[in-house]
Order: sequence, then structure tokens, then C-alpha cells
Amino acid sequence: MADLRIVTGEYKLLNGLTTSPVQQVSDGSIIKRFDKTPLPIKQTDVICPHFLELKWAYGCPFDCAWCYLKGTFRFRPEKTKPVIKDYEKIELHTRRFLSEVTIPEILNTGEIADSLMWEGSSEPFSKFIIPMFEEQNRHKVLFVTKSDNVKNLLEINPHNQAIISFSLNADEVAKRWENRAPSVARRIEAAEKLSEAGYEVRIRIDPMIPIPEWEKYYANLVEQIFSRFIPTRITLGSLRGLQSTINGATDKSWQEYLTERSNWGKKIEFNTRYKIYAAILSQLKENYDYNEVALCKETMAMWTKLGIDYKTIKCNCVW
Repeated sequence: MADLRIVTGEYKLLNGLTTSPVQQVSDGSIIKRFDKTPLPIKQTDVICPHFLELKWAYGCPFDCAWCYLKGTFRFRPEKTKPVIKDYEKIELHTRRFLSEVTIPEILNTGEIADSLMWEGSSEPFSKFIIPMFEEQNRHKVLFVTKSDNVKNLLEINPHNQAIISFSLNADEVAKRWENRAPSVARRIEAAEKLSEAGYEVRIRIDPMIPIPEWEKYYANLVEQIFSRFIPTRITLGSLRGLQSTINGATDKSWQEYLTERSNWGKKIEFNTRYKIYAAILSQLKENYDYNEVALCKETMAMWTKLGIDYKTIKCNCVW
């Protein structure tokens, strides 16, 4: 592993401090920091802390209408069809990172792939990667998924260094635009099983869309979740679309909701987004005394209006 160089870089954090964490391992083809979101300056700039990706695969089988991978991979012959990288290379890069890097990190396996999309194979990714992380107690691996296939995860012990994050939406939104994904109820059931098994389970409610009667539908979603288990963290996000995503989408019906611009693409109108966030935050606080909530790819103006300090952000992809 002598030729696998750990590359560090200087980054200014959201709290104003400057640090020099890992930028990538070797060429960055497996482990690389997601740093595409600049530090916010204007009120329309989005907040997103830089995190490490573990890029074990490309693509996703679920074909959600708004998926940003349709823009990211628009020039690939396979488009968003799942493609798995060489396990030997993944292991070499990962073991180098785990043995050399002393600053604790969470490595996100679900930024350019669904983390559980290979669980039905003869070599499921979970059984390959989690035991590697269990050999140490400094770094954690994050799975981000819309899958309900958690059979392999339930067979893995110990699993102290793994975090599982499920992406959920209101039933009516999921049925309309999350074309091949398991039902929301099945995802929540899978999340409950993992929580009961001792995994740290986080939830993303994203992208929220103000369809007619959205208040009722998203309130029902929160009730569905908390009737089954309590997530360690919830990250809220609303519909957004980079121009590349919009260009790559085939079903463009969701774009009618995008009327505002930010430095991370088009967004739903500000006051409407605020009402959605405020409604869910109020429900979580009043009904469940729950405060472990952050926003995803949301503007500095929105964080300010909601009275949440983005400089101490605890969202899905970080500690």
C-alpha cells in the first residue's frame, strides 16, 4: 500500500475554523472529500459541510424522477444503471485510510450510489465493508438508501462503526415520483428492524414537495416514523434541481415547483419552503420533544429564518 498516498487539504469550516483533513486517498477514485459547495457568503448560498465519500459504485436502480445522478451520469453509456467497482481496489484504499488517518471521519457510501443496491448479489457490499470498519473504532461508514433489503445488515455483528440512513418521503410523493423504490412503509419497517438490532439509524425526509394537502401527508409521515422507532437524527430537504439534473430528467413534471434560484440550482419558493420546514419542526418538538434536526442543501437565509445555527450543523453526512 506504499503507493497509496493520503492527500490532505486546507479547508475552512462553517464555524470559521481552518483545518487540514484528508482530501483524498491516492487519485481520489475511491475516497475523496465532497467539497463542491463553497462556504456561504450570500443569503441565497446553500449550507453543506464537506464530507468524505467512499465511492464504491455508481448508479441507482430506483429511478426517482428528480435524481441528480441522471444529470451527473448523463454522458455515461450505462446512465444510472448500477456499476460496482473492483472490491480489491476498494479494500486497498479503505484499509490505507483506516490505518493512517487519525482524525475521526464518516465515510459516505451513498452520494453517487444507493448504498444497499448490491445486497441481493453473491458479494453484498455491507458484508464486505462493515467488517473492515469494525477492525477499528475511530471512523464510521455511512449507508444512505431507499432500499428495504436489510437481511445482510441484520446478520452482521458487531456493527458499531456503521450508520444507516433511510431516505423517506410522503406516501403520495413517493408513489408519484419515486418510481422503483420500495414503499415508504417498507422502508420504515426496515429502519425499525435495524434500530432494534442496535444500529444507529438516521432519516432523511428529502425532497419535500408542496403537493396539495402536503401538511397532512408530511405530518402522517412523521407519525409513521415515530410510531415505529426514534431516529438518532433527521435531516430535512426540499425539492431542488441543478440544471444538469433538469436536463437529464425524462419525467419533468416535478419542475413546476421550482421557481427560485440558489447557488445549488433551482428551489421551491422561499416562503413555501419555510412553511414546510416550520410545520415539521413544530410537530417534532411539540409531539415528540425531538430536536436532532438539520437541513440539507438549504440557504443561509432559511437557516436564519428558522432560528437554527448552521455553524453547529449536525446533518446526515457528518458527526
